[in-house]
Amino acid sequence: MSIAETPIAAIRAEHTATGDGVHLVARNYRKGVRLDTHMHREAQLVYAARGTMQVTTPKGRWLVPPDRAVWVPARLEHAIDVLADIEMRTLYFDLAWLAREQRSESLQSEFVVRVSRLLQETILALFDGRNNSARTELLVRLAVLELHHAEDSATFVPLPQEPRCRRAADIVLGDPTGAHEIETLARAVGTSARTLSRLFSSETQLSFKSWCQRARIACAIERLSMDGNISVKQLASDLGYASVPAFSHAFRQVTGKTPTEFWEMK
Repeated sequence: MSIAETPIAAIRAEHTATGDGVHLVARNYRKGVRLDTHMHREAQLVYAARGTMQVTTPKGRWLVPPDRAVWVPARLEHAIDVLADIEMRTLYFDLAWLAREQRSESLQSEFVVRVSRLLQETILALFDGRNNSARTELLVRLAVLELHHAEDSATFVPLPQEPRCRRAADIVLGDPTGAHEIETLARAVGTSARTLSRLFSSETQLSFKSWCQRARIACAIERLSMDGNISVKQLASDLGYASVPAFSHAFRQVTGKTPTEFWEMK
């Protein structure tokens, strides 16, 4: 495990220290790069100005397209998979800065948010090369303030911890396009369908059906990000949807966008 990302994985890296407990890093990564499980001494806000990444923590997996940002607390183990060439912009916050801002309690857990236009422009402005200390301080404070008002992301696939439920989840994640029946999964992991349904609800705060849909849409986002030639019709068929409208409806329910809108954003 490393304390920070492996520098060799980046094709470009620019570092800027604000002098007030906040450090800015701009990196570009190629599709296919994996930043193995690591942690940082600082908390971080990670935003992809372009491209898509998947962030995995002990709690679960997030798909992070360009209209999302992920908050990672200090010393939290996480891994990042680059699904499409990304322009990553990261704000690192030392713990003393967070304590002074009295923000530390509300930022103790990881989460992904939908990035508002204001938050997007604020982050990008921090990396435009025109900052003096006063401007940077204002932009950083605005970014953190806007982060607290941002809408939670639905691109999170929670990972259950109870052994039987986790085995069932791993079976689905191993083949998210399959038509998984809870009765079959329950037999495979040695429990009843009723118990497994209850476990999914208590462990993930989602019903089994909703969790499977999240996993299937996460797979769709990954495919869209990595394969520029796949059609929405083919993707819908591969994922087991009866029609393109049915797939688009499910995709919008999870991401807030249609597959076509997501592809154009990417």
